[in-house]
Amino acid sequence: MKKGQTAEGIVGRVDFPNRGIVQTEEGKVIVKNTMPGQKVRFVINKKHGNRAEGRLLEVLEPSPLELRAPACSLFPECGGCMYQTMPYEEQLAMKSAQVRALIEPVLAEAGQVRTPGDAGQAVLAGEIQQPNLHAAGGRTDHAAVDSAEKMRELDYIFDGIKGSPREFAYRNKMEFSFGDEYKDGSLVLGLHKKGSTYDVLPVTDCAIVHEDFNQIVQAVLKYCREQGFSHYHKMSHQGYLRHLLVRRAEITGEILVCLVTTSQEQHDFAPLGAMLQALSLQGKIIGFLHMTNDSPADVVRSDESRLLFGRDHFYETILGLTFKITPFSFFQTNSKGAEVLYSTARDYIGSTRDMTVFDLYSGTGTIAQLLAPVARKVIGVEIVEEAVMAARENAKRNGLSNCEFIAGDVLKVIDEIPERPDFIVLDPPRDGIHPKALAKIISYGVDRLVYISCKPTSLARDLKVFLESGYRLERMTCVDMFCETQHVETVVGLQRVDT
Repeated sequence: MKKGQTAEGIVGRVDFPNRGIVQTEEGKVIVKNTMPGQKVRFVINKKHGNRAEGRLLEVLEPSPLELRAPACSLFPECGGCMYQTMPYEEQLAMKSAQVRALIEPVLAEAGQVRTPGDAGQAVLAGEIQQPNLHAAGGRTDHAAVDSAEKMRELDYIFDGIKGSPREFAYRNKMEFSFGDEYKDGSLVLGLHKKGSTYDVLPVTDCAIVHEDFNQIVQAVLKYCREQGFSHYHKMSHQGYLRHLLVRRAEITGEILVCLVTTSQEQHDFAPLGAMLQALSLQGKIIGFLHMTNDSPADVVRSDESRLLFGRDHFYETILGLTFKITPFSFFQTNSKGAEVLYSTARDYIGSTRDMTVFDLYSGTGTIAQLLAPVARKVIGVEIVEEAVMAARENAKRNGLSNCEFIAGDVLKVIDEIPERPDFIVLDPPRDGIHPKALAKIISYGVDRLVYISCKPTSLARDLKVFLESGYRLERMTCVDMFCETQHVETVVGLQRVDT
């Protein structure tokens, strides 16, 4: 196929992350932002040898898996969600298959997955869903999938996928963008249109956040329109309004609001603060900050922060522990889902009695503090200093004296820690572990590790190194923290072969 050529086809399956595979007469084409079973029209926009990628132009026919109405008015144009029209059980089945399709070839190469007649190639769940897609009234024929699963010889335990306790209104953090819905249009505040870095869709009824978020967005937008403020233009680097960061605790109901602008203008946001405090919300706004950001990069950050009222942090409770969370400190975006994730990780970790545990990429110290009551000592390493300061305060607040938190890059810091770990917990960012840091982690030679991953492709890459270095995968569980989206968490337990 040639670049610029348009074509049609049916999406046979969707690989992680959101890569629809369309079979055409001239070969396979990757088309993002699609669902299994959709008939789509697309244009080829990338060509790498025999590999082609297409940009979605139109969904000609819905998928037989699209069995319900969208939960908000912006779907499917908004880039925040992908699968609102797909029943949740189908989302879980698809994500589970995607993770296994990435992980099991790695295990097969290491000899951990064997199939009858071919020890070198795994039968993947993602490949056997599609022929059964139209069975059972348009749903995946899970009985046929289970039957095919039994044909495999697996010498690791796959514990399935755990869904989020709440499918909608689960996100406790959202970054909204100021912009215009179309060029030179009126000011809007919302989320980017799918596939666009410029067009912003106005948010009024986002379904994956609490209703308090929608009210706050509408109040801020109304005020900024009345004041005639301009928005920041990415190309010219001119303009004032950039982002609105809202964080809301699920358990305590505390809300933190951060307005991000450039320093090109000076305005008093005290009246806006008063408007926000007067809103009738289910939660309570406990802090309002004005941040300036003059970076040309389209990221939510702060060069300088000014607290307009309240405090610059809020508190959340997870599994009986209280955590202080600041504007940019890492904390799982699904509080109820985090309890499922960390309970799963704790089960995989098992007993740490009298052990020294390294919690690498520790964030605000959630895992470290869950393990601390029975461990001899837990040492957390996190590159975001703000998160480390919060972790230290959290440990003190929770009465834990055997937690130590170090600010710095894991690659550099672990060389400076005098203690040697008996157990290691890894919860790296999306890009996974730096190869040099991974080599240092493996060199400790601990008997067991637990790796929590928010990006299966990074996990598959790092897992290959672990397996080549004398470890084997014992157990794996998927945890869906991001309903309606393409993302999924994975927890794996690793053990040294010679132990």
